[in-house]
Amino acid sequence: MTAKHLHIVAFDVPCPPNYGGVIDIFFKVKALHAAGVNIHLHCFQYGRPASAQLDEICASVHYYPRKKNPSLMFSPLPFIVVSRSSEQLAQRLLADDYPVLFEGLHCCMLLDDPRFANKRKLVRTHNIEHDYYAALAKVENRFFRRRYFISESKKLAQFEQQLNKAQAVLAIARADAEQLAKRYRNVHHVPAFHPSEKLQAKPGKGDFVLYHGNLEVGENNQAALYLVNEVFNDLDIPLVIAGNKPSAELQEASARFKNISIRANIPHPEIDELIRDAQINVLPTFQATGIKLKLLAALFNGRHCIVNTPMVANTGLEKLCTICDSPAAMKNAVCEKFTSDFDPAVLSEREIVLQRDFSNAANAKKIVELI
Repeated sequence: MTAKHLHIVAFDVPCPPNYGGVIDIFFKVKALHAAGVNIHLHCFQYGRPASAQLDEICASVHYYPRKKNPSLMFSPLPFIVVSRSSEQLAQRLLADDYPVLFEGLHCCMLLDDPRFANKRKLVRTHNIEHDYYAALAKVENRFFRRRYFISESKKLAQFEQQLNKAQAVLAIARADAEQLAKRYRNVHHVPAFHPSEKLQAKPGKGDFVLYHGNLEVGENNQAALYLVNEVFNDLDIPLVIAGNKPSAELQEASARFKNISIRANIPHPEIDELIRDAQINVLPTFQATGIKLKLLAALFNGRHCIVNTPMVANTGLEKLCTICDSPAAMKNAVCEKFTSDFDPAVLSEREIVLQRDFSNAANAKKIVELI
């Protein structure tokens, strides 16, 4: 049987797998490696160091500097794309006939290159990117950053048409797959890859509620402020907010309440432990894009999970969560679940759904069939 080889072009170094996009890439590489695929990984680098761990699961690993010239902001192409261009990458991809998986529109600079016309090309979409950037603009208070997000959204809407050049588009969320299938051929739903092989919820009760996320991202900052100002503002129940780079606004708002604390810039294993120890993982979002890997982490490893509709809409995970779309409803659910034992029967239902739809091995098999 001929060995399978696959080039993967990553928008960032995917190790350590400590934020949404790179979590999907790292555990995808790991699952494909376990399935017998020889991975040739190409990483754009802009702050994260080379990783020896990647060498253990890849046939080869290459790194390319991401371009930082501010003048690229004025390119007609999206900055996230044009800043990830490399002729050295192109030459390495052209040196063989292996298929290429481009991770996100970020990495698709070569998709329309005539030299790649006969190359089998797959694209992993992590979001509907122009919708994602438009949503970032809505929650951004800094003028120039907001203008950047608006500009980037318009450029990404135009650039997305390059997906016509791909032989397969692998959407991370079912809703994204349905939307993209209206515009492009060969769209497949391949759910998120993640670190959880089995359910690990702890028995017993926790004594706090947890919200976790990368607090540097506008949508997570907005969700955390919502919990502070509108849900836990008059509750006696402890809320822990965990994540990187909390904003000054969030820190000031939290400091007004004795029951709210922030765990900033802690290692990922500590966040995993918080997820397991919490009585409730509460995860509102106001940006229904892609699928939130923090939700999968909470369902695989946590007890009660309270969300709002945008967090779970069209994910297949709706029945596994308590859904609350107003501060009052979320307050009531928090009060109820905080004193409630976690029913083991809930774990059985979770296991059926998560192992059916979010098995890394099964989803790696889908990609193997496409290459």
